Amino acid sequence: MLVSVGRAKAGPERDLAARYIERAAAAGRAIGFSAIDLRELDESRARRAEDRKEEEAKTVRALLGPGCSVIALDEAGKLMSSRAFAGDLGRRRDEGAAALALVIGGPDGLARSFCASASLVLSFGPMTFPHQLARIMAAEQIYRAVTILSGHPYHRD
Repeated sequence: MLVSVGRAKAGPERDLAARYIERAAAAGRAIGFSAIDLRELDESRARRAEDRKEEEAKTVRALLGPGCSVIALDEAGKLMSSRAFAGDLGRRRDEGAAALALVIGGPDGLARSFCASASLVLSFGPMTFPHQLARIMAAEQIYRAVTILSGHPYHRD
């Protein structure tokens, strides 16, 4: 699942992310990914950024539940190729992960404690991207990973 703190406004960006998630869900069922969906969580209204991030982390943790393999998106995370990312998702599936979540934080990012508890902290690079674009990029990479694992020609080296 793709978890995003903050709700997307109606428009082409929201539609594009949803389209990639729908494609990934349809293709993923055939290769053992039972539930690929997008979950949006409300941003915290706390006054301080650190308090907002901690509240949001608590909400995300409550959604994920025990046994969920977590990949946190953070600019300080690991850089991976699309093929390596697909391999990582496939390995987690093959090892029997009960659930898998790719998590995008709110405008302030993710709490350090949340990133520390994630099994992988992943970065799309050192640049800052708008939240809507990060969501589209994450959704597309999930779809791309599923197509790589299934041998579909969408991804070309």
